[in-house]
Amino acid sequence: MAISHLTHQSDFEALASTDGYISICGYGSLLSETSARSTFPQLVNFRIARLTGFRRLFTAVGGLFFRTGVADIKTQEIAGLSVEPYENEIISVAVFQIKKTEIPVFIEREREYRFLSVVPESLDGKPFTNPAVLCASYTDEEFFKFRCSEGREKYFEQFGEYKIHKIWRDDVLPCRVYLRHCVLAAKGHGDEVYNNFLDHTFLADRRTTIRQYFEKVGTNIMKEEPPESLKTRYGGW
Repeated sequence: MAISHLTHQSDFEALASTDGYISICGYGSLLSETSARSTFPQLVNFRIARLTGFRRLFTAVGGLFFRTGVADIKTQEIAGLSVEPYENEIISVAVFQIKKTEIPVFIEREREYRFLSVVPESLDGKPFTNPAVLCASYTDEEFFKFRCSEGREKYFEQFGEYKIHKIWRDDVLPCRVYLRHCVLAAKGHGDEVYNNFLDHTFLADRRTTIRQYFEKVGTNIMKEEPPESLKTRYGGW
């Protein structure tokens, strides 16, 4: 598994193709091309691939869920997805390309994550020619040391009155609207991608799969409609 860390903008630019595009891996909401285009309107070459040596985890707590009112602080259903290296795991991902000129905006938007260069494989097992950028789990310590120039207090203001003081956590549950969207997006690509999502995506405890979680709590989560402001981004497909 070829992995390298991307620290500076020049590291990203080094991954660009000769025609000025860079590949991005999506493993959650970006499994939906509609959702991906709501974030990257000019993306090209959207396709499904496999990535070996990673597993999905609901461990990332971001401000968007709080700003849009879809986080449930009472139940701690406030987490979004990340991935971390894990031997022998294989996850289905979407891979698409954006223009090299979009890199600075991408870095800022996803700054809470660790940026890695990885090599996905096509569904018939052929490694991609160009590496892709993957947003992986980071740590609060690294984020506030290297990425967050405004400081902890200012950063956490985006969570409003909720007492959120940590981004990367192991004691939270998936945000319901977001989980529903990711499951539907995976299902839209067929049984292989759908079952991969259910069986290779874990809660923050790193033991419970999403399939096991649904067996425990039921599938009412799948009836959670997103608010109007998130209809396109988290509409399911």
